[in-house]
Amino acid sequence: MRESGTQVSRRATRRGKLSMKHPSNREFFAYWDNKRGDARAPDRSDIEPGAVRELLGDIFVLSYDGDAGYPFRVAGTRVCALLGRDLKDKSFSALFAPESRREIEEITAVVAEELLGAVAGITATSQDGSPAHLELLLLPFNTRAHTPISLTGLLAPFDNGYGVLGDFKLTSWRYLAHPPQRLVPRALRKLAIARGLMVYEGLR
Repeated sequence: MRESGTQVSRRATRRGKLSMKHPSNREFFAYWDNKRGDARAPDRSDIEPGAVRELLGDIFVLSYDGDAGYPFRVAGTRVCALLGRDLKDKSFSALFAPESRREIEEITAVVAEELLGAVAGITATSQDGSPAHLELLLLPFNTRAHTPISLTGLLAPFDNGYGVLGDFKLTSWRYLAHPPQRLVPRALRKLAIARGLMVYEGLR
């Protein structure tokens, strides 16, 4: 029997809160959280590049276009270097191996539509075949009428010596719901059929 979204969220909450491991993701999330104030998410115009200058190489912005695989609108220099190419207009979900692609598309859709942050553990393969470990943060922007929907994120490797990476796979992920945010019905429906580690921070 398939669990309801409420059952999934309760079971995940009992596993305990997990914090972001990478300091760059913690810093970017804290800045985004401060900029949103009492809103569910900040406007894109609220994010000032100069305020996160040291993180810009790892930050990207995605277009909310599921049919095109959520293409990159902007990608920092370090993100492009990790993939060995300019990522502008390239598919974000196509970076992932087939077994992870549907999940990352579902997560990206929930972040953009429900204005929930998400953090994920990722493994990748380097050019010499050795494994690489990264942490992905996805954060929404506030939606405005007549304005294309987009979201931002940060991709941070745990070692700078990996070189060019490929074949991304999700190893764990969780949403970052916290007051005044709450999981809404559409997100709960998705969680009911999602696989992987899901922990929701700040739920009451």
